[in-house]
Amino acid sequence: MSTTVSASATATPSDPAMSTAKGTASLVLGICSVFAGWTFFAPAVGLILGIVSLRGEPRARTQAVWGITLNAIAMSIWIILTLLALTFGWIAATSAIFGQ
Repeated sequence: MSTTVSASATATPSDPAMSTAKGTASLVLGICSVFAGWTFFAPAVGLILGIVSLRGEPRARTQAVWGITLNAIAMSIWIILTLLALTFGWIAATSAIFGQ
């Protein structure tokens, strides 16, 4: 009497088809970027991880989509704040030069 184990039953967590690490990392970076106010670097990494996870990890699709969404929101917030700061800085600098 011999017992055989099929290949699908022996799948390890490190198997790329079973892994959700990149999707989870993207989601965590997205949450931290939006709620903790992390700067431009963390959302960029989270966005890249989310896109890679979306293509390579079918089980992490929902996590990857949420990670991409949150990281895109965080990046857009930082881009808008930077543009506003530069605009108001330029306005303040030119008004000081021209004495208005």
